[in-house]
Amino acid sequence: MSLYSLLGAAALLAAAALALALRRTRRHPMAGRKTAMGTKAAQPTDAPTAAGEADRPAGIVLLDAALRTMAHHNAHLPEPASLPAVRGVRIGTTTLRLLPDDPATEPPAPFTAGRDDHWGLPDDADLLDTDTAARVPAPYPALVTLGTTSDGELLLLNLAALPALLLDGEPAHVHEVCTALAVELATSPWANGLELITVSCGDGLDHLLPATTITPLPDSAQAVREATERLLEAHQAPDASQHPLIVLCADPLTVDAAWQFADLATRPLTLIAPADTTAPHLPDAPVLDTAANRAQYLEYLDTWVTLQRLTPAAYQEITDALRGAAAHPLRTDHHNSGQGTVQDVSRAPGQGKQPSTADPTTPDTSSETSSPNATTTREDSSDSGSLFPALLSALHSVTSDPAHPAEDPSAGTPPGQGIASQQTGGSVAQPGSDADPSSTRSAPQIRVLGPVEVDGVDAGGHGPRIAQLAALIYFKPGRTAEALCTDMDPAHPWSTTTLNARLHGLRAALGNDPTGRPYVPRRKSGDDPYHLNPTVTCDWTRFQHLTHDALSDEGTDVPHVERLEEALALVRGTPFDGKPLPWAAPLLQEMTTAITQVAHTIATHRMNPGPDHDLDRARRAIARGIDIDETAEVLYRDWILVEQAAGNRHGVQTAISRVQHINRALNSPLEKETEQLIDSLLGPAGHT
Repeated sequence: MSLYSLLGAAALLAAAALALALRRTRRHPMAGRKTAMGTKAAQPTDAPTAAGEADRPAGIVLLDAALRTMAHHNAHLPEPASLPAVRGVRIGTTTLRLLPDDPATEPPAPFTAGRDDHWGLPDDADLLDTDTAARVPAPYPALVTLGTTSDGELLLLNLAALPALLLDGEPAHVHEVCTALAVELATSPWANGLELITVSCGDGLDHLLPATTITPLPDSAQAVREATERLLEAHQAPDASQHPLIVLCADPLTVDAAWQFADLATRPLTLIAPADTTAPHLPDAPVLDTAANRAQYLEYLDTWVTLQRLTPAAYQEITDALRGAAAHPLRTDHHNSGQGTVQDVSRAPGQGKQPSTADPTTPDTSSETSSPNATTTREDSSDSGSLFPALLSALHSVTSDPAHPAEDPSAGTPPGQGIASQQTGGSVAQPGSDADPSSTRSAPQIRVLGPVEVDGVDAGGHGPRIAQLAALIYFKPGRTAEALCTDMDPAHPWSTTTLNARLHGLRAALGNDPTGRPYVPRRKSGDDPYHLNPTVTCDWTRFQHLTHDALSDEGTDVPHVERLEEALALVRGTPFDGKPLPWAAPLLQEMTTAITQVAHTIATHRMNPGPDHDLDRARRAIARGIDIDETAEVLYRDWILVEQAAGNRHGVQTAISRVQHINRALNSPLEKETEQLIDSLLGPAGHT
């Protein structure tokens, strides 16, 4: 039976199954090649039924370990050399062979020279242990499975070695092959250093697989512009690590787009597109026939291959399963190193629990100059159940943040304390009543009235630092790279490489606006300053807009209390989580003062007789303000007056005791206004 049927590639793809096998095998260090080759692969419920044991997933495990071992040995040479160029890989039941670009090159360890200009992996090859190998960057992130050879081997192609790969055939067949490549590149265990631009294929993968650098675009013209800007950006930072850039177009390119991509063919970019309009401009590019289940000769790899593909129904199955995994995200505790330890994973029925096991996919280091996205996962190691749930749990990024649980009210808490946790903390409208609602909903928001968050940026890994960088660029636009590096860490300024990596992560997380412009624009030259797309919003800007309108209503001295309450509802906690970087310290003070003033204004007008009178809302505003600044005596005076107006003698005593306690802790006397208020209510003896 062919590998195509054996792995159910029509619905799963080789890479997806192999990614799971890789993670499972890392749980049990390889005792030898024969042990690794015994791994079984379960099948999805709607995929073709498998017969016998699937040995190839372990071949991918061996390939990953062998390539990382080769890179590790090369890096530790007295004079490290460039890694050899590789065209592809063939994986059989008991064999693993590399296809070097230059067969005359001496094969680096652990590979040895084989027959037919291949490099083989000996049975007794000395490979790195699992943990060490996981810390070595994968040397060929653009390796992708094309399909199977005539003798049943799995065939992988190194896309980074080609300027273009063209697809010929019916549009539906081209789309199926492109979709298969998109899913494979998004789920490959070694593709962390790869950038992928897609057009009309892999819809939704950028949201379902947030850890993967995928940029979906609506047409080839925008793909050309995006690719050109990325190449220019890489050229401006020659010292930065170069990531393979793959442009995957399922729709035919326009003549202009094909010509422009051909002009970029000498750059580190690989184009995969239909051949009809592109072949005349790239006559030397390999062309594959996408007709279903048809073996064809691929001269570039000197072999016959049957392409794998993904039908729309099979792709729907995968995306539905990914959405199901997203509905039950992993929970993690985040440490200073930027890595998370999984505490719980939602499982499909029939799946058991196994001890937590680390699965880093990028070099592991606590330094800010390291590569991002190192994670730790726990999975089900049972092979008896459906493959999808365990696979998708392994692929899905950590999303929840247990660091800020909801507070429970206590007896010593001011009335209404904790109410703000029930108020909406999501995206808010862009300032301006005439804003386009659809544009407002699509634009990302930066939130600083509490822990710093940005729509689309994960809470784990390097996410918090990326969110802080976004806030810095939003509040301080026009800064140079050197200024940003210093502002982000004055004691140990970032390197340019680290800055570019974080900007790349931010750009990938935010994506493009409806017109195709990135929310994090690329600079045209190395001297250009950094800024964000003007449609990006911020909760502090919205707060200022609401409070300005509410407090400056012409013709009346009465503020619009509802708008002030809407502004206060944006406050999720102490601005910048109370731990701002030095550049944001003045902003923290400004925001804290403004929140206190708004809370005081709301309380004052909610206590006054009239249509706005509402003591409960006054209490909530006071509680929110004290939660942000517990030293604001004006709010304690408001609290005392609210309880006095409500006839709550015990509440008055509680508020007085609280403000006295705060001032004793600060070793500071009460303000004169506070003393006079207490004297008027309790007499001079009330202070004691």
